[in-house]
Amino acid sequence: MRSTYLASSRYHLWWYRRMSDLTQIAARIINEAKDGESVEAYVSRGVDTDVAAYGGEVESLTQASSSGVGVRILLPSDEGFQVGFSWAGSLDDDAVRLALRQARENATFSSVDPYAGLAEPDGFPITKLALASPSFSAMTIDDKIALTLELERATIAADPRIKSVDHASYGDFRSETAIATTSGIATSDERTGAYLSVSALAGDDTETQSGYGLSVGRDPYDLDTAVAVGDAVERSTRLLGGTKPLSGRVTMVLDPRVSASVLGQVAAALSGDAVARGRSFFVDRIGEVVASPLVTLIDDPTDMRFFGASAVDAEGLACRRNVLINQGRLERFVYDSQAARRAGTQSTGSAVRGGFAGRSGAGCQALLLAPGELDLDALLAAVGEGIYVQSISGVHSGVSSVSGDFSVGAEGLIIRDGVLAEPFREATVASTLQRMLQNVSAVGSDLTWLPGLAAGLSVAISDVQLSGR
Repeated sequence: MRSTYLASSRYHLWWYRRMSDLTQIAARIINEAKDGESVEAYVSRGVDTDVAAYGGEVESLTQASSSGVGVRILLPSDEGFQVGFSWAGSLDDDAVRLALRQARENATFSSVDPYAGLAEPDGFPITKLALASPSFSAMTIDDKIALTLELERATIAADPRIKSVDHASYGDFRSETAIATTSGIATSDERTGAYLSVSALAGDDTETQSGYGLSVGRDPYDLDTAVAVGDAVERSTRLLGGTKPLSGRVTMVLDPRVSASVLGQVAAALSGDAVARGRSFFVDRIGEVVASPLVTLIDDPTDMRFFGASAVDAEGLACRRNVLINQGRLERFVYDSQAARRAGTQSTGSAVRGGFAGRSGAGCQALLLAPGELDLDALLAAVGEGIYVQSISGVHSGVSSVSGDFSVGAEGLIIRDGVLAEPFREATVASTLQRMLQNVSAVGSDLTWLPGLAAGLSVAISDVQLSGR
């Protein structure tokens, strides 16, 4: 399992040449457009490493690369466009030509879409972001293995109540994309990232509780083993001895990771595409007060503090700062070009896609709830009595961005006399996302940067139904 990356200077030269190659491939594809056709080419390539440790040994080691192209062709008609899409998991000339030919054929069989069309350059300036670390390639695979093994060892040694580690893993990635369209868009984007993740199991012969910790950064040297270990140990050990809480209406304080998860559900309802299709609880509510005055919600992929920051969206338009809810008032939704045409507005530079094999859609990319002035201790003191929710379960089945229904499993700690007290588990918290936004009673200052589309921070929400015993 021993191997090393190329020396740093040679590696960066090699990567630069590959970047240039992607932009050339994208340009060649759109140059193949026939009279009347509109063509979009999305080209990407990436490399990643994953290391998992268990029992003091390397359980798995994977180093992989992927590349591909997605081609979209639009054929005009009197009422809109016929749209064809195809993709190839290779950048070989034959594979690219095949994807182009299949997209063209698929377009001839599709129905006319009155809202289809390519994104048009809108003049919004592209923010220069340094999302690829120059030191990313300096750490050898041997060092990454050693870092993962140390993560496991340090977690077990941190506290006598830690009985084992469910998983300890290291991961990193480097990716680059290029987008070109016959409407005049030509952009490229490069990024790197790395993470440590560990799940600790604490307990005794009668009980086991788990908790995970993580550390993320642009490159391996940004990672902090102590942060990941401390997080996992605290989260697992403080739940020991938990019981079902008394049922009732309570104020709940969301842990930053939980608030990020909840904001992700709110984000789905802020998609202009979802709104246009009637699949959002925010339909027809622009200009209304939909949340507490403490709630200002911003989507800003140009904020480099976000792990998923980006200079351009999935259609090649400049990403930008969009204020969605301002002091409780709903101001706007996020749009890609198609959702914007459907709504009679302009794209907000918010096209997202899962990769070259998927089509783009409208979505939030870097969601931030504006932090308040209270640290966690002050926020708990202000709450007085309630619950601190450390983790939730059943989000995908128990939360709906269409109706706003919210009912999830929860575990955490009781808040008593303004401080964290005994742990609880096997509970359910229920409300609606609409009421939860309206009932935000305090927002913490403990902004936490996490993988995913939303940053986290402590949030207090009043009048939530707690079901336990």
